[in-house]
Amino acid sequence: MQYLNSLKQTPQLFCLMMLFLLGIGSANAQLIQLNGAATTPINISDQVSTYEDSSGNRSLEEVIKNGKFIPNHHKIANFGLTKSTIWIRFNVADAQKPTDFFLQLKSPNLDKVAFYYPEHGQYREIKSGNEVSIHQRDVVHQDPIFRLRTSTDTTTYYLKVSASSPITLPLFIGSYTSIMQGLNLESNVFSLYIGLIITMFLYNIFIYFTVRDRSYLFYVVYIFSVGFTQLSLQGYAFSLLWGDNLNLNNQGLIFSIVFVGIASILFTKEFLHVKNFYRKVNRYLNILILLYLLCFAISLVGYPVEAQMALQLLTIIASISVIVTGILIYRKKYRPALYFTISWSCFLIGVIIFIMKDIGILSYTFLTNNAILIGSGLEAVLLSFALADKINIFKKEKEESQSEALRILTENEKLVREQNVLLEIKVKERTEALENINTSLNDALSNLKETQSQLVDSEKMASLGQLTAGIAHEINNPINFVTSNIKPLQMDIDDLNQLIDMYENVDPAKDLHPQLSEIENFKRSIDLDFVREEIKSLLSGIGEGATRTAEIIRSLKNFSRLDENDTKPVDLNEGLDSTLVLLRSTFPGNLQIVKSYGTLPKVECMPGKINQVFMNLISNAIQAIKGKQVPDTEEQLSISTWQEGEEVKISIKDSGSGMTEEVKQKIFEPFFTTKDVGEGTGLGLSIVFRIIENHRGRIDVVTKVNQGTEFIITLPVISR
Repeated sequence: MQYLNSLKQTPQLFCLMMLFLLGIGSANAQLIQLNGAATTPINISDQVSTYEDSSGNRSLEEVIKNGKFIPNHHKIANFGLTKSTIWIRFNVADAQKPTDFFLQLKSPNLDKVAFYYPEHGQYREIKSGNEVSIHQRDVVHQDPIFRLRTSTDTTTYYLKVSASSPITLPLFIGSYTSIMQGLNLESNVFSLYIGLIITMFLYNIFIYFTVRDRSYLFYVVYIFSVGFTQLSLQGYAFSLLWGDNLNLNNQGLIFSIVFVGIASILFTKEFLHVKNFYRKVNRYLNILILLYLLCFAISLVGYPVEAQMALQLLTIIASISVIVTGILIYRKKYRPALYFTISWSCFLIGVIIFIMKDIGILSYTFLTNNAILIGSGLEAVLLSFALADKINIFKKEKEESQSEALRILTENEKLVREQNVLLEIKVKERTEALENINTSLNDALSNLKETQSQLVDSEKMASLGQLTAGIAHEINNPINFVTSNIKPLQMDIDDLNQLIDMYENVDPAKDLHPQLSEIENFKRSIDLDFVREEIKSLLSGIGEGATRTAEIIRSLKNFSRLDENDTKPVDLNEGLDSTLVLLRSTFPGNLQIVKSYGTLPKVECMPGKINQVFMNLISNAIQAIKGKQVPDTEEQLSISTWQEGEEVKISIKDSGSGMTEEVKQKIFEPFFTTKDVGEGTGLGLSIVFRIIENHRGRIDVVTKVNQGTEFIITLPVISR
């Protein structure tokens, strides 16, 4: 409370002016006549005069002198959104003995409120509004409430109001008791409202975690935003959330409006499935969300009044858009849209009643003052009913889908039965064929072993006898493959039979969903598609293996015996010379043999197999030289040996046609050959590689096209 500085300087002049002005005020303003302690507060809004100071800078003295006050004839003085400062003047007289009355301004979101009352010939000022903490006011409440010092004479009071939110000024005068009774009633009603909001919030968030329907999540967010907005509009957020901070309260009020607007649009989109029905309407609603965010941004950069103006227009457009969207989607035979449209209509009716009360069309009563609370409460309940109805729709759709699933299941069962009969016949035929092939392979292996024994008896075919010893291992692989795959093939057949049994055991009288789920889980566990492909793959692979083995058997049936498998110390240089002697008849006339033997220790190895390696490599070298398209005048075959530590090395180098890098990478693969059909099986170098590997050695190849090839063999002196 403070004295006006200008009035302090001229108290006598002020008294004279006051008498004059009071006389004018009494003559031109309606007198509010009080009759002792009133049982209910009196609405004096239509008995006051108002003056709008567009500059916002005038002092009380200037307003008293020059203010052009206009009598207000409406039940509520409504100035909307304005940057002006609003002045209120009213005259009061108590016909009985002077009593303490209180002035209540039922507008909790005003930024600044100043109340001026005369005392001892001067005006004193009491500040209220959101610039003053609730706990520092005359009456601790979010509504500005001031004590009137009345007398039997006429007393003139002034109010100065400014705000960044809409300015509506419902003014009431009453005794302390009557005003407190009204405040308690309003507090109880709002408590019931908040209780309803919390109940709807908790109930629907529980349902969301139960059914996992996103509509409930958006509804919970919307309900929360509605409750938060009402806390802000009723003034509770000022002290409970914003700590009596004016700027935070103003931004919080705008934020609450933006929050509830966006939440309502998001809930509308999700609940009504707008995107599925009207894609253009869905994009239009997204634009409204962006406009809400733009309004909030305008407020944050320092234009709260402009933001409030834009929000008022945007909220009207959004509300109408939501109802129109509900009507459009209801016309698409989507039943929940009916509940949605009715609930929003209840809320809008409450808003319309509240606005009609503010502009004076309807009287200021308990119902009209709480029309928004009642409308939003009904909306929350009806929307909850709409969500519940949506569950019923889901239940009906589930029953229909189960009936359809039963029909499809019956058709699938019939199809599976027919397919499985055919599959069983084919599997039986393939199994018999596999058994026949397996018998043939076993007979072939026995014949192969017998043939290998016979090859040993022929000295000139000794190297080929060594070759058959390596091939025996290769033939064992397809035979083992056939033998080992009979069991998994039988397991696949058992899985198919079990699947058939599960379809046969389906009970249509029981709930189909768990039975179908069990069948689907079993299909995934056995991977039905993989089982079918596996059977085809096994049959195809075994057929190819049998064919390849038969070719090998035919190419080796002239072999007579196996070479010895015992290791003993051997002179490798001597073995090389023996091989050259055996192959001398195959040398071309222009071939020069260049030998560069080092002094080698005797190497522990299997001599027959090592000689087979030498014969294969030297034979290949001779063939490479003979196969040159343009032979040189003198071709050369170089053979070198030397020792490096505990290893010996043998180099066999020719001046033949050489190899490409691609061929080099494949030469040790079984059955790979660059010769014409009928001239080789492609097993020679593969057997060479295995022999060297079995001796714990290695073989390296150095080659270049048209520049010859060099094979370098490395063997340990002592075999481990």
